[in-house]
Amino acid sequence: ASVFNGKLNILVNNAGTFTPKSILDHTHEDVTTIMSTNFVSGYHLCQLSHPLLKESGYGSIVFISSIAGLKALDISSAYAASKGAMNQFTKNVALEWAKDNIRANVVAPGPVKTLLLENAMKDLAGVDKAVENIVSQSPVGRMGESEDISGLVAFLCLPASSHITGQIIAADGGFTM
Repeated sequence: ASVFNGKLNILVNNAGTFTPKSILDHTHEDVTTIMSTNFVSGYHLCQLSHPLLKESGYGSIVFISSIAGLKALDISSAYAASKGAMNQFTKNVALEWAKDNIRANVVAPGPVKTLLLENAMKDLAGVDKAVENIVSQSPVGRMGESEDISGLVAFLCLPASSHITGQIIAADGGFTM
C-alpha cells in the first residue's frame, strides 16, 4: 500500500509450477505444492489486493492459467485441476467485485517458449512429445512466444477492454477451438 499510495490498478497472477506425472504417480506433496503455487497463492493475493484495487477506482486482475484447465492433457492432472480452479475462481471474482469496478479475466496459453518449458522438454520424459502433439494440432502450427501472451495481458489491463470480465481467453494458436 505504501509503494502504490494505497491504490493498485493491475494484479497479474503468474506464479506456476508443473510436475508432469500420471494420476497414480502424484504424491500428496506434489498435489499440495501444485495447488498452493498455482491456485492458492493467487486466491490470497486477490484477497490482499482487493482494498487497493477498489481504491484505485478501476482494477484489473489477470490470471495466467493454461489450456490444461480447459482440455484434458496427458500427465497433467494436478496441474490441470489447479488451473481449472483458477478459471472458476476468476469468474467468481468478476461477479463479486464488479460492484467495486474490479474486473478479472484469465489468459490460458498453450505451450509457450520459455526457459521453464524448454528445460522440462529436455529433462522430463514425455513432455517433449506432449508439446509436439499440441503444436501439431494447432492451426497456427507453432509454439507460442512470450510476446503472444504479454500483449493480451496488457490489453486486458487497459481501459479499451473495460467491458471484458469473467472471461477465459485461450492463447493457444487455435488448439482448443
